[in-house]
Amino acid sequence: MTLARELLLLFVLPIPIASITWTVTHEEVFREPRDWCAARSKSCRRLYSRKFFYLFTCEYCFSHYVTAVLLFITRYKLLFDDWRGYLIAGFSLVWLANVYMSFFGRLRLEIRENRIEIAAAESRELGDVKPVQRGPKQSG
Repeated sequence: MTLARELLLLFVLPIPIASITWTVTHEEVFREPRDWCAARSKSCRRLYSRKFFYLFTCEYCFSHYVTAVLLFITRYKLLFDDWRGYLIAGFSLVWLANVYMSFFGRLRLEIRENRIEIAAAESRELGDVKPVQRGPKQSG
């Protein structure tokens, strides 16, 4: 595999990793299993049981396992053709997937804030609600 192809895959492969990880650890479709795992991660007697269930609630932790599965499926290696290539690829993919998830989380937060501001502005136009205050109240 050429270096250019390796680098292209380095930026493409984290997209499905981030997508799967975000869906399992944040989205409503997996809320019930995630809540169950969160409760088990606090209530299990054995340390390894608590850590196992915690994996499904932590995006950073879960991304390592999704990456390992993707590396197994794709046989992607970065810079080296032996086990070192898997190791470098694994940590690089995890890091980039988490960067992508951070961007996505920030984007969703901004979208949510914009929707709240639009709804507040529409309500003010109709005279229904007082303006939304941001931050601490100003005395004066």
